[in-house]
Amino acid sequence: MDDDTLPLSPPDVGVPTIARMDNYLLGGKDHYEAERQASHRLLTMVPTARTVAVHRRRFLERVVRTLARELGIRQFIDHGCGLPALDNVHEIAQRVHPHARTVYVDDDPVVASYGQAYLERDERTAFLRADIREPAAVLDHPRVRELFDPREPVAALFVSVLHCVPDQDDPAGIIGTVASRLPSGSAVVISHLVSDEEDVRERVTDFMRRRTRGSWGRVRSRQEVERCFAPLEILHPGVVDVCAWRPDSELARVVGSGRWMEYGGVGRVR
Repeated sequence: MDDDTLPLSPPDVGVPTIARMDNYLLGGKDHYEAERQASHRLLTMVPTARTVAVHRRRFLERVVRTLARELGIRQFIDHGCGLPALDNVHEIAQRVHPHARTVYVDDDPVVASYGQAYLERDERTAFLRADIREPAAVLDHPRVRELFDPREPVAALFVSVLHCVPDQDDPAGIIGTVASRLPSGSAVVISHLVSDEEDVRERVTDFMRRRTRGSWGRVRSRQEVERCFAPLEILHPGVVDVCAWRPDSELARVVGSGRWMEYGGVGRVR
């Protein structure tokens, strides 16, 4: 299903969305009272939620910069991109490669309106309102085919989005499909909210499912996230707390607690 077929109904501002909660936790302004209340409740359960959101955003910035500089990747597809930030994927990539191309993907109608207005600034950047649970439809979309060179490697980003995918939609299967479709030398970036404590995973999952009316998957264990990397060659330093993934300095290496963290890494397509 692509951005031409998804229904264009107005958002229900009384139901919090993941994108707007994330915007609130990152200090943005594009959220409503529902997101503020839900975020405050989340912070009572996991007080480090705001800090983890900030570190996850910094991880995204480092990953894009590293892939562009060290692997020479010039094509990026950001699955579940969320609301525009101060520094977005195409801006980071284009500082390294001025002609880098980026496709943003999200099915949230508010994200789509902001994305089309603020991210599609030139012919090298596109926004698709599409469902990441249908990876083949995303990769076969005419805008992706038009923008990307199929002979060049692609960086497929799944940063802090797979925990929004229910088990029945098979998050690891989504990654497997994407990895099988990308040319050799491509990269897949995954980060995911995890907890080593089963009660935390269950309480937060139940809370988020109820508040978002089912628009949530599950907080998972480290082992479950590691299985998503099965078809990939994992790059140094492995699958880690994202704070420890090639930090800009030792001062930036503020690894969080196993009680609540963003866990991830980068895998290369063989």
